Amino acid sequence: MAIHPPISASTLRTLGTVSTATLTTQLMARGLRNTYLAGLAPLNPGRSRLVGEAFTLRCIPSREDLDVLSVFQDYDHPQRKAVESVPPGAVLVIDARGKTRAASLGHILATRLLRRGAAGIVTDGAVRDSQGFATLDLPTFAAGAAATTNLAQHHAVDLQVPIGCAEVAVYPGDIMVGDHDGVICLPRELAGEVAEAAARQEHLEDFILAKIDAGSPLRGTYPPDEHTLAEYQRTAGVETPER
Repeated sequence: MAIHPPISASTLRTLGTVSTATLTTQLMARGLRNTYLAGLAPLNPGRSRLVGEAFTLRCIPSREDLDVLSVFQDYDHPQRKAVESVPPGAVLVIDARGKTRAASLGHILATRLLRRGAAGIVTDGAVRDSQGFATLDLPTFAAGAAATTNLAQHHAVDLQVPIGCAEVAVYPGDIMVGDHDGVICLPRELAGEVAEAAARQEHLEDFILAKIDAGSPLRGTYPPDEHTLAEYQRTAGVETPER
């Protein structure tokens, strides 16, 4: 398992305040277009802010002779092992191949993750016991809900390997960020510079929004021309952020 240098607390705090929309813009400016996990939505909209390092779980299609209910008697079953291995502050990211006929995990396992200090759950599959997730104090993003247990469709095989989640490549240690718009995957090595640039972008956009709300036209304001940028610099007392 790769050992990554720690992400600074200030970077994580900043990522917890900027929007996924802003982050995708900053990532696109750096050539990364496929970072948004399309089709996933927060199960508890009141707990949609998510930031944490990815801890990955990969599933393949289940098989009738192997995926029987008795396998859950094994506490080292990969799904159970993943739940007991996610470090505090990390996000369990599940590759369920975009299949939602059966759940990829349920409320009991999610509650265990909460009590172990996990930052959240992201799956491109479904969850069961969705009513419990609606009040669970753990940000969870999923593609839907299903009553059927995961064994009917998913066979958990690997932990902490590169996966595809909602057609986005997620590597262990990447930074997952979520809000009301959904979830993005931020390559770990870009986290610091993207966080800083995103904060600067949003500071400028708050200024632009105020001008638009006050009646300014788009031309010259959004995107800002040199006169608007100069006004921003005078008003905010900051240098022009990179866009």
